[in-house]
Amino acid sequence: MKIPTQGKSKDEIFTTLKNYKGDDLDWKSGRVFGYIYDPGKKVHDVLNDAYTMYLPENALDPLSFPSLLRLENEVVAMTASLLGGDDQTVGNFTSGGTESLILAVKTARDYCRAVKAHIKQPELVLPITAHASLFKACHYLGVKPVVTAVRDDTFEADVDAMRAAITDNTILLIGSAPGYAHGVVDPIADIAALAKEKDLLCHVDACVGGIHLSYMRKLGDEVPDFNLAVPGVTSLSVDLHKYGYAAKGASIILYTNKELRKYQIWACSRWTGYTVINPAVTSSKSGGPMAAAWAVLNYLGDEGYMEIVREVMAATQKFLDGISRIDGVRVLGKPNMCMFAVASTDERINVYRLADEMKKKGWYLQPQFARENSPSNLHISLNRSTVPQAEAFLEAFEATIKEMKQQQVDPEMARLQAELEKLSLDFDEETFFRLAQMAGVTGTEPPESMATVNMLLEALPYDVSEFMLTEYLNNMMVAGKTP
Repeated sequence: MKIPTQGKSKDEIFTTLKNYKGDDLDWKSGRVFGYIYDPGKKVHDVLNDAYTMYLPENALDPLSFPSLLRLENEVVAMTASLLGGDDQTVGNFTSGGTESLILAVKTARDYCRAVKAHIKQPELVLPITAHASLFKACHYLGVKPVVTAVRDDTFEADVDAMRAAITDNTILLIGSAPGYAHGVVDPIADIAALAKEKDLLCHVDACVGGIHLSYMRKLGDEVPDFNLAVPGVTSLSVDLHKYGYAAKGASIILYTNKELRKYQIWACSRWTGYTVINPAVTSSKSGGPMAAAWAVLNYLGDEGYMEIVREVMAATQKFLDGISRIDGVRVLGKPNMCMFAVASTDERINVYRLADEMKKKGWYLQPQFARENSPSNLHISLNRSTVPQAEAFLEAFEATIKEMKQQQVDPEMARLQAELEKLSLDFDEETFFRLAQMAGVTGTEPPESMATVNMLLEALPYDVSEFMLTEYLNNMMVAGKTP
């Protein structure tokens, strides 16, 4: 594909863009339980107007655009106030949870380079339920992730296991509030106390839940301690584009003081161009997400957020109560907020196939692989737009499960399952491609059914499945090829 010789009309461009979106998830339906956090049309209008108002401004240079510096400082201050910060708390606006977590790890690494110079091979201790972005941060920054177990009944981090994993090379302990997969808050107070005892930094990944949990607490709900007020917590990340209902590209990284935050900042004056100083990973960035985040915080206010949280948590209880009455599935652990995981208790109910069948009916559920003590499951994140859908979802979910119980097992799926059970550590590429063909993965286009693909990826050793995912995406994203 090439740039057209002559420019196209605005109408033609937007007609084409609308057609491109034809196969995307219908997030406005309230039937998508992942990726999207929809605050409703009124809030969207405010977000869109604020975003476009600041779309061209570049947050690279706050001296040239002082309004962006003011917006960032005010958003950070509002967020810190909500999350237990004090007059020493500092922070920065980032593009999302991944960037915030990369910065938390970078700060810990560089802090230890300065004050613990004996550490040459830094290690980070984190539970298996910690977000994948932390593994990405370790990969990028040359830090070794030391993964620990979680408790079988609750999926909370096992603090004793974390203690046993600490070595002379440990620089940082991680806790989640909550862990994305199960919606369970780790025992942050215990993890932070351990970090303080061992003279380590402690980061709380509250990217997904920090805003929601804070307003649950304001409403009087029982919420485990998790924020910056917990002794021993030295940094915290929270996404505003999740349950802060801001536009995508909005997260905050907070530190207890400037002395720690300075290890996040990067500067360069040794090249022939302008002086570069970046508080975060990116340099040039639109002021749009920052302005939209500022706008939504001010538009909703405490009362608006509490209204949303009250509605969402009431709907969450309906979902949980309804699922508990359906024979053949169960909720894993005891989720602390409006996100949870559902696993099968009946061999006739393959959760990956259940996701496929629900998608045919217009519902999107997020498959999650069996890992350690967590079985194959489907993740559900509720938000404001899903509140009216509780009864319709439960009806469709129960009906689909009943249908699956009455159907014979697909012979191809049964054959694939039998092949997967034979896999061993001497798994080779030829075996993969044979199984991939059985699963319907033959080109760069996604197969109609994802159940067999998910079963295949789940069964592979971690490094093999990650290699194959990389190869698949690398082949799919080719310049000049379009669907």
